[in-house]
Amino acid sequence: MKIDISNTSEKPIYQQLFEQISAQILMGEIDQGYNLPPIRQAAKELRVSIITIKKAWEELERNGLIYTITGKGCFVSELSSDDKLQKRNDMIRKQMRKDVSYYKSFGLTMDEIIKLLKEIDESFSPGR
Repeated sequence: MKIDISNTSEKPIYQQLFEQISAQILMGEIDQGYNLPPIRQAAKELRVSIITIKKAWEELERNGLIYTITGKGCFVSELSSDDKLQKRNDMIRKQMRKDVSYYKSFGLTMDEIIKLLKEIDESFSPGR
């Protein structure tokens, strides 16, 4: 499990943790049944508060990505490829709704949003 926390990000740290861990789970980088570190240990290693880790773990559980066994810890849920794809798409749709709403608040049309997205995508192409 690889975590990069940015203290300068506008996103709360628990949200950064949730997004990074959920992406790793859904991309198959963290195996089913993997035992996440205990909250106190994760907080110490990442140098964040216990409350921050607890919020991230709760969000992961609320989204069905992990489950808790009292006294044993939190484990990555067993998800089929279809379940992972569905959860990924649901999370992306949720974020895109927020993003599109934000862009439209600036008066952008959907065509303008798509044009800007294509420009950004092209900037990721090799050789740029």
